[in-house]
Amino acid sequence: MKIPKGHQPLMPYLILKNADAFIEFTKVVFGATEIFKSYRDNDNKIIMHAEVQINGCNIMFADMNEFYGVANGNLFIYVEDADKTAAVALENGAKIINELADQDYGRSGGIEDPFGNVWWLTSMK
Repeated sequence: MKIPKGHQPLMPYLILKNADAFIEFTKVVFGATEIFKSYRDNDNKIIMHAEVQINGCNIMFADMNEFYGVANGNLFIYVEDADKTAAVALENGAKIINELADQDYGRSGGIEDPFGNVWWLTSMK
């Protein structure tokens, strides 16, 4: 199976409102790196395709348009400190949808980002 360098066999693809702001959110909250961004328009306002990478894993996304409405997703992510990550996310417009709690597999909970995506944060014990 051929896969482009830097990609994984399976990657989430999100259709968002305000994809540019999503890039900044992932950078601030998760330390993401912007990998690629192209625009649909000459004004560089509507993202046709973009990618960020978090700890070696890519998320692909685009701005909604006349053909594709918002199709938000759920993302499971391991982080070093779920409480700290949740706090940074809340400072950047997220809201708690499932309080962080100690589970048998680690500390885990859910946040919804300002774009309607749910991030399931988990840090291992």
